[in-house]
Amino acid sequence: MKKIILLLVLLFSIHNSISQELYSKAFGNENDTPIVFLHGGPGYNSAGFEISTAQKLANNGFFVIVYDRRGEGRSTDANAKFNFQETFDDINGIYKKYNLKKANLIGHSFGGIVATLFTEKYPEKVSTLELVSTPISLQETFKTILQSSRKIYMEKKDATNLNYIDMIEKMDPTSVEYYAYSFGHAMQNGFYSPKKMSEEAEAIYSNSAKESSFKYASQMSGEAPQGFLKNENYTSIDLAQTLQKLVSNKTKIYGLYGKDDGLYSPEQIAQLQKIIGNDNLIYFNDCSHNVFMDQQSLFIKAMKNCVK
Repeated sequence: MKKIILLLVLLFSIHNSISQELYSKAFGNENDTPIVFLHGGPGYNSAGFEISTAQKLANNGFFVIVYDRRGEGRSTDANAKFNFQETFDDINGIYKKYNLKKANLIGHSFGGIVATLFTEKYPEKVSTLELVSTPISLQETFKTILQSSRKIYMEKKDATNLNYIDMIEKMDPTSVEYYAYSFGHAMQNGFYSPKKMSEEAEAIYSNSAKESSFKYASQMSGEAPQGFLKNENYTSIDLAQTLQKLVSNKTKIYGLYGKDDGLYSPEQIAQLQKIIGNDNLIYFNDCSHNVFMDQQSLFIKAMKNCVK
């Protein structure tokens, strides 16, 4: 009986250890310039970037590391806390695992929020910060989505969806319902896709979809957004002052955005450009939220110029 109990305890310990291990993968030569990719969400993963872009970026002289945040994607953990300090501790764990003292951070969407706050807390560990389709203020993003959606529905004389927009605008703008419904209309109206996709982008999406792990790219967990909302009230974060502080402290910050990304108005992009400098903001044509797939060649070229 004692042996059975000991065996069960051992099995539980092994299972618990495995569940807490973060998914990560490295591409390229470890002696090359390191880049850590922080994926969007909360609730998504790095699969899209990993399959489509990581190796190609590594082929251009970078040591590229991707990982899924704790409790998201392939980093399953029933005990994930979904707060920024846990996330920072995990990033430091990635640094330790891959022997990094300093790295360049690519923060995609929500990952850009994480990357900015990590840079604020650990500036000595960040060489450059690349904000890719990152919301500087999610509250402004929600307003942009709802205003643009309203315009589309008015042009279509879509009374049903106009009523939905009216309903959402009366909600608590910090609630998970407001967040979910707003992004739902963004997806419904094609705000994440370029209006005109290049042949290169079409091939990238087509080839990526053939990879077995690409199935993760469209999967989203509900625990992460609810957890980060409860613990960090992240939908109310405005990064403007933090970015200004980082710029004043000589942190190199770059913005890479698509002109067809319906989450951000030209005014939002102009505000960011004013903070980080005219030359540090790249605004891609025929490109939406997934800059690294919609304009991959130009994205890699930009990264080579930013990360020297």
